[in-house]
Amino acid sequence: MAKHRILVVDDESLMREYVEEAMLREGYAVDAASSGAEGLALFDKHRHDVVVTDLKMRPMDGIELLGKIIALEPNARVIVMTAYGTIETAVSALRAGAEDYILKPFTPDALGIAVERALTREHLVREAQYLRAEVNSAYDFERMVGASKAMRDIYAQIQQVASSRATVFVRGESGTGKELVARAIHHAGARRDKPFIKVNCAALSAGILESELFGHERGAFTNAHERKIGRFELADSGTLLLDEISEIGIELQPKLLRALQEREFERVGGTATIEVDTRIVATSNRDLERAVAEGAFREDLFFRLNVITIELPPLRQRKEDIQPLAEMFLERYKRENGRRIQGYSSEALGLLQRYDWPGNVRELQNAVERAVVLFDVPQLEAEHFRLLDGAMAVRGGGLAPGTTVADAERQLILKTLEHCDQNRTRAAELLDISVRTLRNKLAEYRDAGIIE
Repeated sequence: MAKHRILVVDDESLMREYVEEAMLREGYAVDAASSGAEGLALFDKHRHDVVVTDLKMRPMDGIELLGKIIALEPNARVIVMTAYGTIETAVSALRAGAEDYILKPFTPDALGIAVERALTREHLVREAQYLRAEVNSAYDFERMVGASKAMRDIYAQIQQVASSRATVFVRGESGTGKELVARAIHHAGARRDKPFIKVNCAALSAGILESELFGHERGAFTNAHERKIGRFELADSGTLLLDEISEIGIELQPKLLRALQEREFERVGGTATIEVDTRIVATSNRDLERAVAEGAFREDLFFRLNVITIELPPLRQRKEDIQPLAEMFLERYKRENGRRIQGYSSEALGLLQRYDWPGNVRELQNAVERAVVLFDVPQLEAEHFRLLDGAMAVRGGGLAPGTTVADAERQLILKTLEHCDQNRTRAAELLDISVRTLRNKLAEYRDAGIIE
């Protein structure tokens, strides 16, 4: 678990030392200040997890210090210490943003409970910010579909590794369900009730990714106006999914390696070492061995990731799973779109079985969704998946030998437009590209004199 940092502010040395000692015995990292100004300077530097401050101090009292801390960090957790005669002032502090107050004299246990309560609330706020979007995600073990031997082997591996602390590396082509496997590992283990945090390493530049992973302190770089908690810290006691880890730049890999090995790191611009108990699941659709040989990926980091590897087979190697997957997606999307489609014709199922699905399960999912959205019919027929016919013609010899990829792409685009009566929006949906991309392709063909 991360070692939380506590700031104690009191101008009376005996009380300050009493609180500091109590917090140290609880295992916290503690900073102590003898004045409000000194405490504010320390908080500005370290952004402590909890501040414990006296109310009656000079020249800056606890209320003024509270206001300045809240101005620096709106979510700061501040506990005020007060005597019986100043309870009204303590209530005013609560209204001004204090987390709690504690009456003097108090026992170390009472103080420990108040701090623990504040930390629990802070953790819940952090989780809520990142997990709200995850509420409806299908991450549990039972939502995985497939009865092929290959998938039964995957299920067995998930069960074996779920309760361990070991790093798991999930490999497979794009669209094979690597994230779903990561979620299943999390949900099947002892950390199921803890945070599951994801970061897409391919979507972020090196500088932004470092901040996302490890967080940063205020002022660490331009526009770093507040302290940011990184994904490693947010996932403390839970699971962190490093999606497409092969895309992490070589310059960031040493820091990542240390975090994986030692389970500790520093925020960008910070000096305090943060310890975490974060379980790592990493995914990649690239050949990491080749990346190591080419110098694009550190060999020691690869070995650290490759403790337990789960290799996901492409859909073309487990075609017996195509029909149950297609039926599951049909039920999902007809419910979402208010359709009454009863199922697939035998010809449609035959087409789905013959297709090689280079985009794997994700491509199948998109194909079914497009068919459900575009065709309000009693039953899905092969003609509702005509795009697959065109793609198979490109891959399977329907084009003359020597046809270039660009020519094949052009023919597929133009045939799809013809099928859609030149409706670009519908054609783009069937091609699984944006309307802007389709428009740019057509502009290229016009400039080349291929179309008018």
